[in-house]
Amino acid sequence: MKSIKPILISATLLITLTFIIPSLLVLFSKDEKAVVQEKAKVESPKKETSEVPEPDVAVFRSESKEIETFPLEEYVTGVVAVEMPADFEVEALKAQALAARTYVVNFLLQTDDNSVPEGANITDTVTHQVFKNQDELKELWGKDFDWKYKKVSEAVQATKGEILTYKDKPITASFFSTSNGYTENAEEYWKDKIPYLKSVESPWDSKAPNFESEKKIPVKEFENLLGVSIGSQKEVGKITSKTSGNKVATVQIADKTFSGREIREKLDLRSTDFRWVREGDSITITTKGYGHGVGMSQYGANGMAQAGKNYRDIVQHYYHDIHISEANQLFDKQLAFNS
Repeated sequence: MKSIKPILISATLLITLTFIIPSLLVLFSKDEKAVVQEKAKVESPKKETSEVPEPDVAVFRSESKEIETFPLEEYVTGVVAVEMPADFEVEALKAQALAARTYVVNFLLQTDDNSVPEGANITDTVTHQVFKNQDELKELWGKDFDWKYKKVSEAVQATKGEILTYKDKPITASFFSTSNGYTENAEEYWKDKIPYLKSVESPWDSKAPNFESEKKIPVKEFENLLGVSIGSQKEVGKITSKTSGNKVATVQIADKTFSGREIREKLDLRSTDFRWVREGDSITITTKGYGHGVGMSQYGANGMAQAGKNYRDIVQHYYHDIHISEANQLFDKQLAFNS
C-alpha cells in the first residue's frame, strides 16, 4: 500500500499557493498604484491660488514731502507703535491694530479721494493716522526699540488681515485716548449719526494717568478766545445741556451759546467734560478724559485687557454690531469689480 504522506504534502502546497499568489498580485498592484500616484504628484503643475497679495500703502511723509511705500502690515505696525503705548496689554494692542488696519483699508479702497497728494494713499499726520517707520522708531525709543517693536509687531501679525466691518463695509474705526467713564454718540460730537458709534460705559479709564487735569486761563484771554465779555461776574457760564456720555453739549456764556466741542477747541481743552470756576483774574478749568470720546477708548481697551478680555471682546464693546472680517475679501471684490 502506497504512503499517503506525499499526497498530503502536495495538497498542502497547492492550497498554500492558492492563497499566497492572489495576495502577492494585490500587493504589487497597490505598490504600483502608489508609485504612479506619487509620480503624478511630482510631475503635475501646482494649481495657482487666487489669494490676493498683501497690498502696499503709499504714505505721504509730512516732513520730507516725499511718498514712501510700505507693505500693509508693516504700515499698521508703524501706526500702532505711535498711536498706543507699547507697554499696554497685548490684547489692547491687537484691538488697536484692527482699528488702524480698518482705517487704512478704507483709504486703499477709495479711488477718488482728493484729501491726499497725488500718488499717495494716506498721510502720516493726525489728519489721518500718525505713522513712523523703523528708523524713526529707533530714534524715538532708543534702547527700548527691540522689545517694543517686537511686541507691537507680534500683536499686528496675530491679527493679520483682520478689519472691522458693518454691513460688509469697513467702519470708521475712530479711537481716542481716555473717556470720562463713557464714550460718545457720534452725532453728539460730529454731525452725522453712525449706527456702530454709540455711547457705552468705559469705567476702566478712571485709572488712566491725568484722568482729571486742570488748566488756568486769564479772564482776558478767555474772553478774547471766545469773543465774550464776562466783566466782573463770578459766574463764568451756564451748562445748558449734556450728552449721552455725560459731557457738555451746550453752554451759555454771557449772550452766546457754544457747543461743548467749540469750547474744547477754542480753549484747547483735553475733552468736552469740563467744569470751571473763576478765581480773581483767572479761570480754572477741570476736565475729565482726553480726546473726542467717539469710538474706542485706548485706556479703556487696556483696562479691559487687564481684566482678562481679548481683542475681540474689546472691539465688540466699543463698536456696536460690527464683524471682524478679512480685508482680502474686500480687495477681491474690488479687483472683480474693476476687471
